[in-house]
Amino acid sequence: MRFAQFYILGRLRNRTFFSLAEANAAIAGAVERMNTAPLGRLGISRRELFETVERPTLAALPAEDYEFAQWQFAPVGLDYHIEVDGFFYSVPFGLIGEQVDVRLTQRTLEAFHKGERVAAHSRRYGGQAHGTKPEHMPASHRHYASWSPERLRSWAASIGPNTEMLIGAILASRRHPEQGYRTCTGVLRHMRGLSKERVEAASAKALALRAFSYKGIVSLLDARASPEPASPERPAITHRNIRGPGYFH
Repeated sequence: MRFAQFYILGRLRNRTFFSLAEANAAIAGAVERMNTAPLGRLGISRRELFETVERPTLAALPAEDYEFAQWQFAPVGLDYHIEVDGFFYSVPFGLIGEQVDVRLTQRTLEAFHKGERVAAHSRRYGGQAHGTKPEHMPASHRHYASWSPERLRSWAASIGPNTEMLIGAILASRRHPEQGYRTCTGVLRHMRGLSKERVEAASAKALALRAFSYKGIVSLLDARASPEPASPERPAITHRNIRGPGYFH
């Protein structure tokens, strides 16, 4: 680069230019002469050297434009998610308790463990706070991957408004909605065969008590489904100290 600077300036230093286009044309001509002049020791020009030696070894340009990235560390929680800027992204569940390196660009998030990429997500800026991929789930969770909050609420709404609110409350009580899918599906299946009135009453009770666990809701459903036995009538007291109606006549 320094040689090119000296070569071009040395040949143009005494010229006066009256436009940028004229100066650029003169510079282009000087560059062309520099590249086509034979090199003393090699006997070939810089252009010939580039075409025969350097060009064949050049790699292709990257398919994508360079994108600025930031790096940070993130611990993997018990729910196999990492938190970045208030949003949660899943990584393989086998990394629970580990720390991963996170590469952030404007569009993507990548997680690396011991130099190997283990997860990639689209960057989140709004909407749902979680991003969970089925392949990151343990097998026991993967069964529920086809469910969604909308699907569960729709099922609950077919029973009644209290049931729909209960399912929504279960999902909201979990750090990630996916963690509530098993509870919701279990509760909704347990409601089959029960009258809508009983289910709605039990759902209202669960909401009032903030009982959002599977066992707590099922116990309320079963209690509503099994009415308490009526108290037996007490026999009349007949011992001799009780005055009968004839005493007052």
